[in-house]
Amino acid sequence: MAPKQTGQEPHDLNCLTISELSALARERMDKQTRDYYNEGADSGSTLAENESAYRRYRIRPRVLRDISQIDTSVTVFGHRNTVPLGVAPAAMQGLAHPDGELATARACAAKGIVMGLSSFATRTLEDVREASGDIPNVLQLYLFEEKEHSIKLIERAKKAGYKAVLLTVDTPMIGRRNLEIRNQFKLPAHLKIANFTESAEEAVVDDSSSSSSSLSSQSQQSTTKKPRRPSKAGYSDGTKRVLPTGAITFHTHAANPTLSWETSIPWLKEVAAPMQVWVKGVATAEDALLAVHHGVDGIVVSNHGGRQLNGALATLDALPEVVAAVQRKIPVHVDGGIRHGTDVFKALALGADFVWVGRPVLWGLAYKGQEGVELCLRLLMDEFKLCMGLAGVTRVQDISKEFLAKVDRDGFPSRL
Repeated sequence: MAPKQTGQEPHDLNCLTISELSALARERMDKQTRDYYNEGADSGSTLAENESAYRRYRIRPRVLRDISQIDTSVTVFGHRNTVPLGVAPAAMQGLAHPDGELATARACAAKGIVMGLSSFATRTLEDVREASGDIPNVLQLYLFEEKEHSIKLIERAKKAGYKAVLLTVDTPMIGRRNLEIRNQFKLPAHLKIANFTESAEEAVVDDSSSSSSSLSSQSQQSTTKKPRRPSKAGYSDGTKRVLPTGAITFHTHAANPTLSWETSIPWLKEVAAPMQVWVKGVATAEDALLAVHHGVDGIVVSNHGGRQLNGALATLDALPEVVAAVQRKIPVHVDGGIRHGTDVFKALALGADFVWVGRPVLWGLAYKGQEGVELCLRLLMDEFKLCMGLAGVTRVQDISKEFLAKVDRDGFPSRL
């Protein structure tokens, strides 16, 4: 499916920026959904710094260059992507709009943009793959302690044609999200975590002792009521590890403190082949070197949208050391805090091969479903192309640190 041409589409005069899209989405989300999507860990300082890090850089534009032909496209996962930007995996999109991840997939297909899918989606990976058409998908993966759950998911992804798994590696424990606790966040009964409905047949759906996003009650419609195990997180009893039990929920099953470079990566590479295996959540040169050593196919510099370790480096600040460590042996992608096309340009100038955008897509979904996601992507695409042209660049591969200056603590910019 050919992506729609930008530049000829009429503007939505109510929404000309991602900032305006955020405000419009806020009006359309209920409080629980708004807090769930927008919150960071603890005080939210890392969430805020993911955005503010971009404001510490200035663009050094070049002039008198023929920019009549600008090519914004890049190749990623074997696909010629319209821009060096993908839609990041984000959980439970059915909270934002009834069509959920299907609307996002259709918007990505319309715009020629790669889409990542969360393991904790409200639509099945097969349905999302079908809605994506010719656009590749990658699956964000939590490697559960009970590996058989992950094996089933990986096998389904392979069969459906997913190109890669992005192993989330920054959740050995779940960060403290105070609004989730205060709101006692639960997935509404009309929604379900679609990829794990089988596990609901063996467990209680609602665990009042957790702020978990529990599975919906659709699997409880059987007239025969059977005793079911509650969803409980795993723990160490001092001598051995007790595995999680019950229906798979984010809060009880996503955290896996037993993961390691030495055991988890070789196992996953073998099970996931021929899909690529990426690690999502790397933020240091040391871990970047380990990623290369253990043969992963790529890195996503990420801090989980500021939802895990508050006080961690902003992803843009972590990016340069990861890029330097990798030395272009594998691709380096980055997510977090991107709110404008110039942010995409800055990330690429600092060495990223590609960026992923999360919350703005959810805001678009809440605003107008598929149309709203297309609007979000169109804004970022138009801004990025304009930035390239005004900076004097016609090819993505020519974007480099020579186009950037960094603002020091006294407010003065200096070249990198």
